[in-house]
Amino acid sequence: MTSLLLADVRPWGGDPVDLAIADGVITEITETGRRASADQQQVIDGRGLLALPGFVNAHAHVDKSWWGQPWVSYGGEPTTQGRIAHERAERGKYGIPSVAGATAVLREFLRHGTTATRTHVDVDLGVGLDGIANVREAADALGGAVEVEIVAFPQDGVLRRPGVLELLDKAAAEGATSIGGLDPASIDRDPVGQLDALFEIAARREVGIDIHLHDRGDLGAFQYELIIERTQQAGLGGKVNVSHGFALGELAPARRAEMVDQLGEAGISWTTVAPINSAPLPWQEMRTAGVAIGLGTDGIRDLWSPYGDGDLLQVARQFARLHGLRADEDLTYAIELATTYGAPFVHRENYGLTPGARADVVLLDAENVPDVLVRAPRRELVIAGGQVVVRDGELRA
Repeated sequence: MTSLLLADVRPWGGDPVDLAIADGVITEITETGRRASADQQQVIDGRGLLALPGFVNAHAHVDKSWWGQPWVSYGGEPTTQGRIAHERAERGKYGIPSVAGATAVLREFLRHGTTATRTHVDVDLGVGLDGIANVREAADALGGAVEVEIVAFPQDGVLRRPGVLELLDKAAAEGATSIGGLDPASIDRDPVGQLDALFEIAARREVGIDIHLHDRGDLGAFQYELIIERTQQAGLGGKVNVSHGFALGELAPARRAEMVDQLGEAGISWTTVAPINSAPLPWQEMRTAGVAIGLGTDGIRDLWSPYGDGDLLQVARQFARLHGLRADEDLTYAIELATTYGAPFVHRENYGLTPGARADVVLLDAENVPDVLVRAPRRELVIAGGQVVVRDGELRA
């Protein structure tokens, strides 16, 4: 039995405790100094640092990055269609997708304390399912330190690219947790057709759906209505997610409130990267209606944008600033979005700093949780699955 005692840590900034860990799982939590450590193979002094559970990145693209390569200058047209075309034309030059690229991104996630992620992986006529195979190999190379769920993602469209539906179906049959969609109206120009096809696969293969939806205003809202209707018809409540969904924050208050209630009733969740130029989400209404919200980094140093460093704490802080959060309770909520509330997006039923949960622990030098959010201090120690993977902010070899 592999075991360790993580002594003198403050879960969520509370009183000091000792965490006993065995075979990758938290087995016991006791008041600091009350538990004998003689039976532990390793004892780590937590030095009274604040402890959080591992972060959950609910929206990533780990297959796309040029992280670790020489700088790549931004190019192409700054529209969704323009970015797709540019990426398709240039990705081969930079070896995208690759095992090395996905590994580099997952290592950055880990260094910043992320121990689970839902990642969209491109599935198209050019790469087939190679990107999925690369991401799985990268996750295996890290020994499962970052648990990875895969969304088979049709970045270049669905119906407009004959053969993509068959690839999505095959990916679902071979273990992808969800299949994706992309702007059914503005990209495929057939929202009913795209959504009907995706929901048919999801229902038959018993997988989830995670749809990128950038369309704004009434066009976006119309597609939410179609998604709600199909989710209820297919009985897929709890298995459908909208990524980005910028239009929701743009709707008039009465229509927005009605839409949020319908999303909650249908069991549809939402993931956001809280971009600074977007309308704030009605997060309080969503919380009341039971619409789960997850945070993600989106792409990191890829052919869409040079920004991103894999630190979900930075995204949580951006969410807080976008939505004007200042009270301690609300600042803490932003951290909960990056941790506790992210767990369902990777199907973690037992998650957190609690006995029986996988031992994913992040230690930070901070006074309290709001202090963590505002300063985003380095991760002093990261334990993933019971193994120490980061010390003093740096990955162990």
